[in-house]
Amino acid sequence: MIRIEYLEVQYGRNPPVLSIDALTIKAGERVAVIGPSGAGKSTLLRTIKGYVRPAQGKVEVMGVNFMTARRRDRRRINRRIGLVYQQFHLVRRLTVLQNVLCGRLGVTSRWRSCLGMFSAEDRRIAWSAICEVGLRDQVHQRSDSLSGGEQQRVAVARVVAQQPALILADEPVSSVDPAWAEDLLELIAEVQRHHQATLVMSLHQPDLARRFAERIIGLRNGRVVFDDKPAKVTEANLKELYRGDASLPFNGAAGRSRPGRTRTA
Repeated sequence: MIRIEYLEVQYGRNPPVLSIDALTIKAGERVAVIGPSGAGKSTLLRTIKGYVRPAQGKVEVMGVNFMTARRRDRRRINRRIGLVYQQFHLVRRLTVLQNVLCGRLGVTSRWRSCLGMFSAEDRRIAWSAICEVGLRDQVHQRSDSLSGGEQQRVAVARVVAQQPALILADEPVSSVDPAWAEDLLELIAEVQRHHQATLVMSLHQPDLARRFAERIIGLRNGRVVFDDKPAKVTEANLKELYRGDASLPFNGAAGRSRPGRTRTA
């Protein structure tokens, strides 16, 4: 699914923000990338998506090397990569349905999408995605009238409507009430399992990574510090990874569930 070799990403003449010798993620894996702020987590996901062009190295996604592939091939693969953003990236004045239909833009002609003329099949897929994330009753509400947790659910539904083979989630719970982080990650994991997609998510909370990932990659200063199953990631590993980070997110407080929560938080 994803193969990275001798990757370096840098901005201008600054030192590399990402330096990875080798990293492979297989189809169907659920992977969490953790590390302190500035570790390179978002840069890694943006590089996999194709938003960032490396200074050197190989980034191969679904058999296509983004560094050497033709534009047509990159676009074909990009349509199969869904991205859940940290800040939702919804069009605030549009309804839930209209935002989710944006996930169909990659398979809809430009003139039809500009006129809002989505096909009946596009609308069926969007409606199914909305029901899957539990927003059936909010389908015609403007996105800016929803809570933060509901807005992120709209963003997840938009990705579901895209029908991706690979889902990237960049700090998907950092902009919502921490009490609801567990619900959102449970939803994203359910979506990944149901659609048999590959999931790579960046998180700042190791306790949530342990609960919702099958594999954890620790990044520090742009380099892989460890790469293992959650049960094998020790407190010593985490203390070294977050050394100097005053927030100490491995203390178990982040992502703690709240009694009586609902699925539409």
